[in-house]
This record gives sequence, structure tokens and C-alpha cells, in this order.
Amino acid sequence: MKFSELPYERINFSKVKQQAEELVQNLSDAKDFLTAERVFLEWDKLSSLISTASSLANVRHTINTEDVFYAEEKDYYDEISPQYQELSQNFIKVMLETPFRKDFETKYGDLYFKNAEIEMRTFTPSMIADLQQENRLVSEYVKLIASAQVEFEGETLTLAQMTPHMQSTNTEKRIAAWNAYGSFFMNHAEQFDSIFDQLVTIRTKLSQTLGHKNFIALGYDRMTRNSYNEKDVEKFREAVQKHLVPVVTRLKQEQAKRNGVAFPMKYPDAEIKFPSGNAKPTGTPDEILAYGQKLYRELSPETAEFIDFMMENELFDVVSRKGKASGGYCTEFSEYKSPFVFANFNGTAGDIEVITHEAGHAFAAYQARNIVPLENRQPTMESAEVHSMSMEFFAWPWCEGFFGNQTQKFYYQHLEGALTFIPYGTMVDHFQHEIYKNPEMTPTERHQLWSELEKKYRPWYQDTETPFYKDGRFWQRQIHIYEMPFYYIDYCLAQTVALQFWATMQENREDAWKRYMKFVSKAGMLTFDGLVKTADMTSPFNDSALKDVADAATKWLNQFDQSTLM
Repeated sequence: MKFSELPYERINFSKVKQQAEELVQNLSDAKDFLTAERVFLEWDKLSSLISTASSLANVRHTINTEDVFYAEEKDYYDEISPQYQELSQNFIKVMLETPFRKDFETKYGDLYFKNAEIEMRTFTPSMIADLQQENRLVSEYVKLIASAQVEFEGETLTLAQMTPHMQSTNTEKRIAAWNAYGSFFMNHAEQFDSIFDQLVTIRTKLSQTLGHKNFIALGYDRMTRNSYNEKDVEKFREAVQKHLVPVVTRLKQEQAKRNGVAFPMKYPDAEIKFPSGNAKPTGTPDEILAYGQKLYRELSPETAEFIDFMMENELFDVVSRKGKASGGYCTEFSEYKSPFVFANFNGTAGDIEVITHEAGHAFAAYQARNIVPLENRQPTMESAEVHSMSMEFFAWPWCEGFFGNQTQKFYYQHLEGALTFIPYGTMVDHFQHEIYKNPEMTPTERHQLWSELEKKYRPWYQDTETPFYKDGRFWQRQIHIYEMPFYYIDYCLAQTVALQFWATMQENREDAWKRYMKFVSKAGMLTFDGLVKTADMTSPFNDSALKDVADAATKWLNQFDQSTLM
């Protein structure tokens, strides 16, 4: 069924509550496994209905945040989701205590129960009002970002539409674009500071309600960290500083020399990878999507079936426009077994990375669409990001159709960008740990912290002129920091594994794809470390993982014909 035809009806929470309570009671009363399983599957169906309605409302809201109807629907789900969480916890509690647990584990796996135990640590009914307020604050941030109207060269543009100007080869224009972009945040500085200050306060309160000293433990449980902990992440951060920051620093020094700019670089200077400008895709959004369909039809039989389904059912919305929320994401309408990709094309290489990255998520969701229960379809987020980041690299053989004679430039900037991203993402994570360890920090102290961490993780940047950048406010453009704390390290862990897939592709592409399909096919039925082992890859928490991928990528970049970059 086409996206435009998908029916939407608001979930009646009173009816859901009644049905949920009946299912909890029926599960408690079950005298045999078959009866308990029947109730379990009824609960799974109810969860699917709620998830689908909520996802539809959210997608249609983010497609047009000015649509009053779906804005109100989004607000409705913000209000009822904590109440539904209470119902869900009641059901999980009975599942954890069922005498038929071994039977369930035999049929559906034991990870469901391991994750359920973590889920039970994230909520108590007394938190409902505070969770509703947290949802409202996140929505306020999303609406504020979506409301951006930047006046630039006689046009009124969204933040996403500013990106091509921020990558202009005309230095004066590029600097002006960066200044205009930053001005939006400076003009709303008090709002951004206030929203985040309230979020830190309320998340700290929620954590203390559960008996924690600060939000970190709750943040990890929300992300279902089921195979590693805070100490492992600290170890990964140390490896990033040891193995990756020196490599990227050298690459950035080469970039500055290549472009004839001072090092460390200002943000506008660092944005330009090559004297002739960054690689840009050719073609309109429709042409890019059409070639994306060709890519996936040729990649494998599995991806061919997937992309035809996506295109036939209009499951991409990628054009940036007024009122559309920023960023990109993939979600799923589980009732219709349909993934959905949301993005903001802006004429940069990011458009192609979206059609590969978000489509990687969508492909994994499509492969898992028939798995029961819902919880077994989706792995934890670092595993899900392996799906997407690896798919970006699997698309390389088709890049000439996207970039034409700029393909070699794209290869270089994509691989270099993958290396460069990990220190940034790790810095975001380090920043959040310090913020939630010290919730009493003032907004100014938070900005100072960001500036200090940038010297450690990204010493190739130095901007002492533009307030938004020199004052350490750059983090406020990163939606994940506001919306989903501690998510961002997942990208870094995933990128480490994706680079291993890339390295394997250089030796044996067929073997790399087989390993990738093993990873994808297990969906959410294994932990992150279990999935990594299944694909015969090295855990990112092993010190050798980052060293090995940094060495492999550096070797490839060093052998690259630099004349193609000018």
C-alpha cells in the first residue's frame, strides 16, 4: 500500500488500557505454554498497532511541521507514551515471572528476556508527568529547528537548504553562509540553552527517582546496553584518541596544504575538501532515486526485491522544503511491514549517503519484517547503524552513476569522512557524559566544555571569529544530544565495524556481502557483540579494531592519485 494511502486513526488510549490489562491478567492466569503464547502474540499485535499509528503521526508531522492536525497527533502520543510504558512494564513483569519462560526462550530466544530486564529498570509510574514534560521539550527543540528561516542572498532557506552554500568554492560566499547559519542559533540562543537546561534537570530528576546519582545509568538502560558498559565506552574513547586522532590530524593538515589555508582551519575552510570543491551528485532528486533503484536491483536479489517495494509504495520522502523537520531517519510501519525513509536532499554528497545510509536501515527492516515478536526485529542502535554505514560502502561500485567524473573525489572524501566522523561522534558522547555527571553546569560552562573537548578530539579546527563556533555552541545543532542522549557513540562503534566491512571488500567483495547478510539476517536476536562475532569481525572495544581500520584506510588514502582531487 502506498504511503499516501496508509490509513491513520488515533489510538484510543482508554481502549488500549482496558485491552492491555486484560492481556496481563490472561497471561498471569495461563495454565500452559500454548495459552501463554497466544496472549503473548496478542500483545505483540497490540504493540504493532500502537507503534504503527504513532510512527505514521510522527512521519506526517515531520514531513510538514506546520500541519496542525499531525502536530496535535504528535503531541497526543507525547502525552500517552509514558502511560503506555506503564502498561508495557506490567506485561513485561508477568513475562519475566511466567513459569513458561524456558519455553519462550527456546522458541523466541533469551535476548527478549535480557532486554526486558533492562526495560524494567527504566520506568516507574511516578515518572509519567516528568516523561511527558521531557517529550514536550524534545518536540519544542524539533519545532524550533524546523522553523528556521535563514535569509541568504535574497532567498529564505531552511538549515538543510543552507548546506550547498556552506560548501561553496567562493570563499566569501561560504563564510557568509556559515555566519548566516550560525546566526539562526545565536538569535535563538536563550531558547536552545533553556530547552537543554530543562532537559538535563528533568532527566536527572527521572534518574534520581529510580535511585541513580545521575542520568548516565538510566541513559544506558534506555539505549538497551546489553553487552557493554560505561567502562568499555571509556576504553573506546581512549583508543580513538590514541589511534585515530593523529591519523585524521595528518589528513587535515594535508587538506589545509592542498587548499592553501591555515592550519588549524576555520569551520568554513575545513568544509572544503579539495580546491575545486567537494564532490557533488549529478541529477535531480527523482533521478538520484531512480539510479538508487538501479543500484539495489543490481547489488543482490534481496536488495532488488526491497527497493522495488520501497519505490512502488512511495516510501521515500527526501526533498527539503519549508516546514519540514531537519535531518534524516528511517522508521517502520510494522502493521504494513513497510520501512520509510525521511531525508532532506540539498544537492551535496550527503544526498547519496542518505540514499545508501537510510536505505541500509530500511533494507534491514524489510529483511526482518516477518520476525516475531517486534522486539526481535530491531537490534540495539549500534548494530542498526552497522546496517546503514556498511551499506554506504557496498554502494561504491555504482557511485559513477551518482557522481560522474567526480567519483574519485567522492571515494576519497567518503573514506576520509568516515575516519573523521569517529572522533567527532566520540566527542559528542564524552560531552554528554560530562554534562550528566555535572548537571549543575551553567549553559556557559557547557559551551566551554565543548570547546575544551574539541581541542582534544578535533585539533584541526580553530574559529576565533564567529560567535556560534568560537563560543562552543556548535553542539546545539546536533539533534541527538537533545532528543536521545548517548545514542551518538553507537554511530562510532558502527563505523568501526563498517570500516572492517570496507576493508574486507577490498580483498573479497563477495565474502564481505555474505558476512553482511549474516549480520543483517539475525536482526535483533543477538547482542551487538554477538552480531559482530557472527560476521567474523573484531569488536570495536578491542584496541586492535580501530588501529587496524585506521591502518587499512590510511594505506588506501596514501596510494590514492592526489591529482584527481584538485
